[in-house]
Amino acid sequence: MEEIYDNAKDLMKGYCRVCKECNGNACVGEVPGMGGIGTASSFKANINALKKINFNMRLIHDVVEPDTMVSILGKELSIPVLAAPIGGVSFNMGGGISEEDYIKSIILGCQGKGIIGCTGDGVPDFIHETGLSVIKEAGDHGIPFIKPWADDELFEKLDKVKESGADIMGMDIDAAGLITLKKMGRPVSPKTVKKLGQIIKNFSAKFILKGVMTIDDAMFAVDAGADAIVVSNHGGRVLDFTPGAATVLPDICDAVKGKITILADGGVRTGGDVLKLLALGADAVMIGRPFAVAAVGGLQEGVELYIDKIRTELEQAMVLTGVPKVCDVSRTILHGF
Repeated sequence: MEEIYDNAKDLMKGYCRVCKECNGNACVGEVPGMGGIGTASSFKANINALKKINFNMRLIHDVVEPDTMVSILGKELSIPVLAAPIGGVSFNMGGGISEEDYIKSIILGCQGKGIIGCTGDGVPDFIHETGLSVIKEAGDHGIPFIKPWADDELFEKLDKVKESGADIMGMDIDAAGLITLKKMGRPVSPKTVKKLGQIIKNFSAKFILKGVMTIDDAMFAVDAGADAIVVSNHGGRVLDFTPGAATVLPDICDAVKGKITILADGGVRTGGDVLKLLALGADAVMIGRPFAVAAVGGLQEGVELYIDKIRTELEQAMVLTGVPKVCDVSRTILHGF
């Protein structure tokens, strides 16, 4: 992994410093790039929210080989992790590898390790189209995400997703405020519950809404017929001064747990972070920037090695907190909960 990080640092120069601790301090306001918008308050809030959570270490038990398998949206995952949808290698990551090589590394690397990778969307169109092509090439293994475009583009991309054979798709509604897209003649916008219901019904398969940060929006997602939500502030890249995902996650889980699948992302760097979000109520976790660095620095091998790292850390955290099954984690493993 050290060699992969060193290579990524060279290839991503000017876009990501590949810091020893990825916490948003060195890349304040670097959007495009891998930083957080404005003061990077939201990026840092994700990191700090997880840092404030401590484990209750328990060692008098019989958990030796913890079970890390989980079933999400009809898919079996070897660990409760998905690679978050990220696109735009040339303007966010420096273009050291091609968009196609990046997407292949994510999708095939995740497939090889028994988890799922997601693909992103944006301008130019080949970001979305390459993602669909790679997912199809991988035997429909992967989850494409689209942005909340205006109607013509939105339904055109929905049709392309259906044609690709993907049986799960997502929309990152947290991209609704990207003014840069509007300036490029490709506007995005928030969606009403009624509109989301139409979109979800049009797709007629599993649908994920990414970018839910309030109880109200979580309930609206249930009302609209979504199958899953992602509690996420878009990695702190769209709105300054939001709370961290781990801060709002418990209340959202208390409100809609059992009514909808709950994913969470934001600041996840280790297997221990994964376990923290699961204990707060998430069914699985998405990871963004670390997967991007692993893919740029080591292609598919880098992605697979990073997944191995997360798995090892997760298993260790489960043993040290006495958790036998990752699908049955309670808040009692967290100090003060």
